[in-house]
Amino acid sequence: MNKKYTLFLILVFLTNIPALFAQDIDPDALYKIVSPSGFVLDNQGSFEDNATVILRQNQKESNGQLWRIKPIGNGLYSFTNPFTDKSLDNGNIHNGNGNPIIQWGAELNNRNQHWKIQVTGTGAVQIQSATNGMSLGIQEDKGGEQVYQLPNSFQVWRLVQDEAKLPTDFVLRGEEDWQNETVFGINKLPGHATFVPYSSTTELQQDAYYEKPWLAPNSGLYQSLNGEWKFNWVKQPDDRPKDFYQVGYDVSKWQHINVPSCWEMQGYGTPLYTNITYPFANRPPFIQVKKGWTIEKEPNPVGSYRREFTIPDAWEGQEVILHFDGVYSGFYVWVNGHKIGYSEGANNVTEFNITSALRKGKNMVAVEVYKWTDGSYLEDQDMFRFAGIHRDVFLYALPKVHLYDYQFKVEFPEENMSKSKFVLHADVKNSSSRASKGNKLVLTLLDPDSRLVTTIDKEIAVGKGASQSLDMIGELMNPSLWSAEKPNLYTLILALKNSKGEETQVISSKVGFRKIAIRDKRVFINGKQVFFKGVNRHDTHPEFGKTIPVASMIKDIVMMKQHNINMLRTSHYPNSPQMYALLDFYGLYVMDEADVENHGNHSISDKESWRDAYIDRMERMVLRDRNHPSIIFWSMGNESGNGRNFEAMYKRTKELDPNRPIHYEGHNEVADIDSHMYPSMERMERFDQMNSRRPYFLCEYAHSMGNSPGNLKEYWDYIENNSQRMIGGCIWDWADQAHVKIGEPKNHYYYGGGFGEVPTDGDFSSNGLTTPDRRVTAKLIEVKKVYQYVKIIPYALHANKIILHNTYDFTNLNEFELRWQVNREGVVVQDGIIEALDLDPDQKQILTIPLDRKFDLGKEYHLNVYVTLKEDNIWEKKGYVVASEQFQLTARSPIAPIEMDKIGTLHVYEINNELHAEGDNFSVRFDSRSGQMTSLVYGGKEILKDKGGFQFNWYRSVNNDKYTDQNYYPTTFLAPLTNYQLDNTKKSLVVMQTSTAVIHAQKEIQVPHTIKYTIVADGTIDVDSYFILPNNSDIIHRLGLQVLLDQSLDQIEYFGHGPHENYTDRLASSFVGKYETSAIGMEEEHYIRAQSLGNREGVRWLTMKNKRNQGIRIISKDRLSFSALHFSDADVWAAKYDFLLPSIRKDKIYLNLDAVQQGLGNASCGPLPLQKYMIPVEIPTFYSFRLQPIGW
Repeated sequence: MNKKYTLFLILVFLTNIPALFAQDIDPDALYKIVSPSGFVLDNQGSFEDNATVILRQNQKESNGQLWRIKPIGNGLYSFTNPFTDKSLDNGNIHNGNGNPIIQWGAELNNRNQHWKIQVTGTGAVQIQSATNGMSLGIQEDKGGEQVYQLPNSFQVWRLVQDEAKLPTDFVLRGEEDWQNETVFGINKLPGHATFVPYSSTTELQQDAYYEKPWLAPNSGLYQSLNGEWKFNWVKQPDDRPKDFYQVGYDVSKWQHINVPSCWEMQGYGTPLYTNITYPFANRPPFIQVKKGWTIEKEPNPVGSYRREFTIPDAWEGQEVILHFDGVYSGFYVWVNGHKIGYSEGANNVTEFNITSALRKGKNMVAVEVYKWTDGSYLEDQDMFRFAGIHRDVFLYALPKVHLYDYQFKVEFPEENMSKSKFVLHADVKNSSSRASKGNKLVLTLLDPDSRLVTTIDKEIAVGKGASQSLDMIGELMNPSLWSAEKPNLYTLILALKNSKGEETQVISSKVGFRKIAIRDKRVFINGKQVFFKGVNRHDTHPEFGKTIPVASMIKDIVMMKQHNINMLRTSHYPNSPQMYALLDFYGLYVMDEADVENHGNHSISDKESWRDAYIDRMERMVLRDRNHPSIIFWSMGNESGNGRNFEAMYKRTKELDPNRPIHYEGHNEVADIDSHMYPSMERMERFDQMNSRRPYFLCEYAHSMGNSPGNLKEYWDYIENNSQRMIGGCIWDWADQAHVKIGEPKNHYYYGGGFGEVPTDGDFSSNGLTTPDRRVTAKLIEVKKVYQYVKIIPYALHANKIILHNTYDFTNLNEFELRWQVNREGVVVQDGIIEALDLDPDQKQILTIPLDRKFDLGKEYHLNVYVTLKEDNIWEKKGYVVASEQFQLTARSPIAPIEMDKIGTLHVYEINNELHAEGDNFSVRFDSRSGQMTSLVYGGKEILKDKGGFQFNWYRSVNNDKYTDQNYYPTTFLAPLTNYQLDNTKKSLVVMQTSTAVIHAQKEIQVPHTIKYTIVADGTIDVDSYFILPNNSDIIHRLGLQVLLDQSLDQIEYFGHGPHENYTDRLASSFVGKYETSAIGMEEEHYIRAQSLGNREGVRWLTMKNKRNQGIRIISKDRLSFSALHFSDADVWAAKYDFLLPSIRKDKIYLNLDAVQQGLGNASCGPLPLQKYMIPVEIPTFYSFRLQPIGW
């Protein structure tokens, strides 16, 4: 456009607008935001978060150009399109040179949507971000141009009021219950504590469930409906069999399905993984199709379930309750053709009273399940999205006058906790048509050894159709306290008796006596300040999806106990009731989290029409779980914005349970503790040091995606030793979410995208410390070491003295033994046991290890110390190591000199551009032009493959490298310079290769490097090399050499850190020792998304041998890490799946010898490696090693 004409338009623009001041803005009107050239801001009619805003020609009928300007206080405004409920948002970017403005779900408390309106002298306005002062601006005033926030911008706009009115006839919700956020339950019974009724105390105590309440009950008043159901699946509601619930409807030709189960894992529909993005159009509360997505083919699958059941004669005259532990995502229920009700809340218990619909003999229950409902907007967790009746279903019977709910509350009136007061609050209902008198509730409390503590009874009179609440109060001297270390459980038995003294309902519960307090910026359990060493755990099983067998729950908990984990966050929803019984029994602290995550649309959390749904999910969790002593914190959900609905949830939770602290990372201001996700060390330390009285928790940190995490040790060094108010954190997360396909091998695990679903976030589903099949991994072993409770500290090693620091809170070290061993060059030469440990919690002790210090000169010695269980316990056997440490007692062994007088001479010559050197039973060749070694022969056997001598190696790719380009690029060598010189004795030859490696990335990277070979006539080759990493070379994560070896040399022994894989910032658990493995053995970690693996740090020497013990030895002169695999790192990354690695193995071994490899860090979702674990830039990196033949 002509510049003079543009200037003319701007002048007209500035002189022809009426003055508009802030007080003139009508919050109930609609405005257009107009540029000087007359273009207007337009959201292009998009309903998606993160969509960009552009300039367009003014269009009268375009709703995307209409904005409501609402004052929000302090002179700030929000700009919201009322047709999409999206606001102008700065994208959470607060500095830099500017960035595109996006639209995001409207949130009153979201400061990224707060703008200042500055009126200029001409009446035009500037619109500035309240968070950073940048202005709403454009780079060019033309149609299609993106709108930015820009620093130092003086962009002006007109706010032009439009004739259009605020939408009043805008459809807020659908006609169906499952598209109406205000309907999340029809005829659902109120929530209550978990219990199974029995007809008598004798029947109760004879059932295994009495002692182990995670087992299936065997009560005459209980009937499981788990098992085979008739099943029909359709892809959308219109196709469902609408009358299937009628008694006469023929389902004989239907398929069968096991209940509980996720129907996708039974072959119906598509498993779908997404992190934040809703798998349907983001228009709450509607479930609508998006073109090209899986939902286009499967708009909203419906599963129709039917089965028959028989009511026992003994249940006549009783109230019969139909119980669902969990259904994704919404469902209707009919019994004998009678509609019973509807429910949403996929991980909350749902119950219906079906008494009036029953008949004698056989009965029929029908359940219609919708995969997607408006409730799915609150179930937007980072997980595979499954559907179906995924948890237990059962019936139980209650007498007309019955105990409906109870709460067991514990108080400690004295600081020393020598006396406890307990209050049993019970709710009794009378469902009959006449008043009830003479009933009695009897409380019996038994101690952990099943001895009677007390019995209390109280008479009850309940009017017809009424309820009565009562409290029963008792005292207990010196109770056995519950903690994760000492999970002492009492047994509570509640028996309801009629006027004749007959038991009509008996229930039991395991309860604990423990106290939670916040003081001095920390959290205290039973008077002791506790560090919570936790993990997040999703319900995930490789074969069953979100249907978790009890055996899998036990496996998870036992593995956590074995690896020093003391806390579990039920991310991000309540677990099955059995899980909490197990957590109470084995002893883990729990953060119980509500099934609330609207990650893809934070605005929902600020909408009043959704408030009751939020409260319902929280309330049902609290009412069900509040009697469990393992639960220390309530969490109101995850990553759902900071809307006012959380204020209502907090208030309701405190009404139900005023004592437990409440957590919610998304809005710390309405919680009891501060919380962060994935902070860097610097941010964490800075926030911890703020002047606040609130405890500080990392609800998610150390993102364990693939080969990770890094610097866990540094996090906990600060938390335990230097923090002011930190209480711990939960690693993200426990197990990889990956699943098998029907008909494929059970060890073929597919992450997101593997099922062809769209959208997907791919391998972001696999962030586990353990694999889908729960293997012990290197990263889990590292967690065990960092989390250990016995700190073993050097004190005076020259005098064999160490310090034991018992950081357990409730455990004396007399439950353990201390085992020690002295290793010489990695081999045990001394060992012993110290049995008489006796150290109270939080105490330190100097201990002398009775080792003999007569060490051989020139040998490297280490002292290994292990703390082991003295006796079996419920989660491990005697002798299990719970803590360990290693101390280096002597320096590394010097490399032995070569006895030059005992060796022959070299024959050196050049032919056909090759440099040949021949010596005692060996020969070596180099390409004279490139300097690369092309042949190495020992004993007449070529050990190189494909002429693959030592060559610069820079490529590594793990999930935590995602902050940069992870592609492999071809590498060439610029002007290689090769020189050689044979010494005067002809016993050694020096070959010098100097070159610059050119990595042909999108932006070319050049790495100068030199390799110097000193070849001795006996076959020894010394290699000295250095590299210079240039600036702006983020794609390089290692500096070293790679050599291709014959595949027969696959038997590996090494002296270095092990036995498991390790890296510079994941090294605490890897002790120096002598270990054996193989090229295939180095694949043992099984990262679900295939990536670089196998590294070993601190290597003194390694050998690569064939089955005849012939091969090579490589001895480090300074520093060395290595891996040896049947494929390259580029091949691994391209393979994508771990189970494909056998198919890409080649008939060679890629031996990687690194001078330095970058630390792992946490950048898959968090900070980069610490600076000390990065590769130095523009500084030469040197290393040297020696290669020698073995057995030829």
